[in-house]
Amino acid sequence: MRGLDELDVKGRRVLVRADLNVPLDGDVITDDGRIRASLPTIRELAGKGAKVIVCAHLGRPKGQVKPEFSLAPVAKRLSELLGEPVAFAADVVGDSARATVAALEEGQVALLENLRYEPGEESKDDAARAEFAARLAMLADLYVGDGFGAVHRKHASVYDVPRQLPHAVGGLIAAEVDVLRKLTEDPARPYAVVLGGAKVSDKLKVIANLLTKVDRLLIGGGMAYTFLKAQGYEVGKSLLQEEQLDTVRGFLNEAASRGVDLVLPVDILAATEFAEDAEHEVVDATAIPADREGLDIGPRTRELFAQKLADAETVFWNGPMGVFEFEAFSGGTRAVAEALVRSEAFTVVGGGDSAAAVRKLGLPEDGFSHISTGGGASLEYLEGKELPGLIALED
Repeated sequence: MRGLDELDVKGRRVLVRADLNVPLDGDVITDDGRIRASLPTIRELAGKGAKVIVCAHLGRPKGQVKPEFSLAPVAKRLSELLGEPVAFAADVVGDSARATVAALEEGQVALLENLRYEPGEESKDDAARAEFAARLAMLADLYVGDGFGAVHRKHASVYDVPRQLPHAVGGLIAAEVDVLRKLTEDPARPYAVVLGGAKVSDKLKVIANLLTKVDRLLIGGGMAYTFLKAQGYEVGKSLLQEEQLDTVRGFLNEAASRGVDLVLPVDILAATEFAEDAEHEVVDATAIPADREGLDIGPRTRELFAQKLADAETVFWNGPMGVFEFEAFSGGTRAVAEALVRSEAFTVVGGGDSAAAVRKLGLPEDGFSHISTGGGASLEYLEGKELPGLIALED
């Protein structure tokens, strides 16, 4: 992959595919982490005299113009963070986009409206996607791929446009790929992975692949209850994927045969209902009352997980340990995050809810070796998949 230093960008229109898919409460951005992660590449290009055209998606408008998915709040925040005006185009490849780009001077930045307003962006039809990509490519002279959170998607702005323009990889994607190679090619050992989140089904392939690579696999969050049930324990009203029980039993058997230390919760916080103020108690993970549901790992599990991480040399964490959005059930996620901060290991937070939790809990981002901007992309890389957006950026 070519880096930014291999492109002559002065005076040229550079289309940057960024990942600005931030959470919104109305038009208020509740976590600007992805915008901040995009700043270095945008600043570098602008500093070299490029006319920078940023494109990105937000949410899932599914090819329709829906005001609640407008990137207008992102343009405002991007301008604040850059300390420079950011021109905002009211469409993606229409009159506003063309006029906005035409008005750019060297070193200036513009943001196009939500890519996913255009049906061609996500089209499964190669011709429809390529046609939209051609219209997008006409706005620019060069392309820089820097939206790591979207590289696992075969979308026009990610896959087709870089095949139509001279291209390079931005600093964010370059850093992400470097980190993922460290996790997959020759990780320092012991290598521990912590997986959480709601569903086992979301992580079937990554678990299968990791069982061939890791020394320890710690399972928390909603997915842990399917593992506990697979061992024959009562899980009450906890999240359970009955259809995955046989698969999970297979994982347990493979871990045992490979000598992988697969660690499950030993106690949990069992609540009367899924609510922030729900009555709850600490119970053994092997004896969850039938009328309760697990919403977080318990204090003994937090200590156990911290012990398992203490001497690790490499740690990858993806997925919260409980319903961290509720203060009463955020302790498990905090405990894992703090264990990583204390660790001297190479520690990687795998994007998505894990990265959001780090920020929500007020933990120092520089306490981790790397915080990924793309949870889904990171997981698919760790599954061993080829990612369309990375393939398109190869020379």
